[in-house]
Amino acid sequence: MTGWLVIGFLGQAMFSLRFVFQWIMSERAGRSIVPEIFWYFSVAGGVVLLAYAIWRRDPVFIVGQGAGLAIYARNLFFIWRDKLCGRDAARP
Repeated sequence: MTGWLVIGFLGQAMFSLRFVFQWIMSERAGRSIVPEIFWYFSVAGGVVLLAYAIWRRDPVFIVGQGAGLAIYARNLFFIWRDKLCGRDAARP
């Protein structure tokens, strides 16, 4: 069980780091931005937390993390698509 607690805390740490990076990048830019790394940390933390939720057999946690992963992946899809098309992902 200790191993799964470590995994759960690791997932939560990765998930929380996304806000640290968002805050740092926004401070540097002098405006609110959501950097690409935010979505990578969202996916990484979400996957680890989903694994932990499945191990705990917690349906509320499983649905929440699963839905979040779909949103994070979709945002990364838009970013990658725009890069491949030579568009600025920050502009509509």
